[in-house]
Amino acid sequence: MISLSSALEVVTATHSGMVRSHNEDSIAADQEVGLAVLADGMGGYNAGEVASGIAVELIKTEMAKALAGRKPEELNGQSAERLIAEHAMRANAAIYHAAQSQPQYSGMGTTLVVALWHNNQVSVGHVGDSRLYRLRGGVLEQITRDHSLLQEQIDSGMITKEQARYSQNKNLVTRALGVDPVVEPEIRDYDTMPGDIYLLCSDGLNDMVEDEEIALTLQALSANLELAATQLIQAANDSGGRDNVSVILVRILREYPAARGWWARLRQWFK
Repeated sequence: MISLSSALEVVTATHSGMVRSHNEDSIAADQEVGLAVLADGMGGYNAGEVASGIAVELIKTEMAKALAGRKPEELNGQSAERLIAEHAMRANAAIYHAAQSQPQYSGMGTTLVVALWHNNQVSVGHVGDSRLYRLRGGVLEQITRDHSLLQEQIDSGMITKEQARYSQNKNLVTRALGVDPVVEPEIRDYDTMPGDIYLLCSDGLNDMVEDEEIALTLQALSANLELAATQLIQAANDSGGRDNVSVILVRILREYPAARGWWARLRQWFK
């Protein structure tokens, strides 16, 4: 597997916030294989922490193993989507089984957002309302679409985006890992460009900080991702910090096309 450590800059940060006593978010990144995973757990006392931890640990560990055995040219949008779907469903089964078999974990679940960079692309899978944004050319765009009651109300025209800012239904997700025996992650592929900055975050950030402020922070601090991550979490806490807040920032430093085998290169030479 081609190493992406020189093509990506990755920064992670998480905080319990100003109200919660413990952190139910879990995050992980593997710069070498180009993988980032973020989950925001829900459930009874500590159960959300267990659910998000199962999801992130299983996906990070098992996907890294799967990727280690693949040749670079074998990983494309379709195969990356299959990898994400397979491991999201495995995590769902593990969480669901734990919730069914251990009473203290009954009803637990977690959101999920996974990003896998490969061959000048990123494949993004998500379940729930944890998000992935992209900053490109100074413009911030939300790439994922929330699986939430609020989003459905916006889509149906029941409320406007402005009204949604003040809704009491912000935390009602319509899809989560571990709640049902089977879950379907939403997965898409996007082309990447050097200079892009990708932000994975739990709703503890975007519920507390408007997209415009997130964009301004990333624009102003784009040269220092560590400081940008710290500032995003500080902004959420300064606005009340009512939830755990987690961010993963990934900058594309250079192009990273899939390496091609000698036979493919030879055939291309004679075309």
